[in-house]
Amino acid sequence: MSNYEIYLAIVIMAIVNYFTRVFPFLFFRKNDVPAYILFIEKYFPSVIMTILIFYTLKDINFSLQPYGFKEIGSIVFTAVLHLLFKNYLVSIFIGTIFYMGLVQYI
Repeated sequence: MSNYEIYLAIVIMAIVNYFTRVFPFLFFRKNDVPAYILFIEKYFPSVIMTILIFYTLKDINFSLQPYGFKEIGSIVFTAVLHLLFKNYLVSIFIGTIFYMGLVQYI
């Protein structure tokens, strides 16, 4: 790729990113938010957390050492964080950092 193509790709990605950020404000400016959007807003974070838990557990072999300790420990730690702070972002980020620490040192 030439420099021109790289710069063009960056500009196109910036424009697309900008419009994806602005679109909801333009679309919902005059109208009330639809019920399905409120439903997604309410339940989507917990659905994502559940998907992440199953994704984490899918490839664990519990018959081999360390018997899934890193994954189960990280899930419990993240659950405790969420119960304490009630913030999905804090739970996901600090839980991920904790898991990465366990993977590196255990």
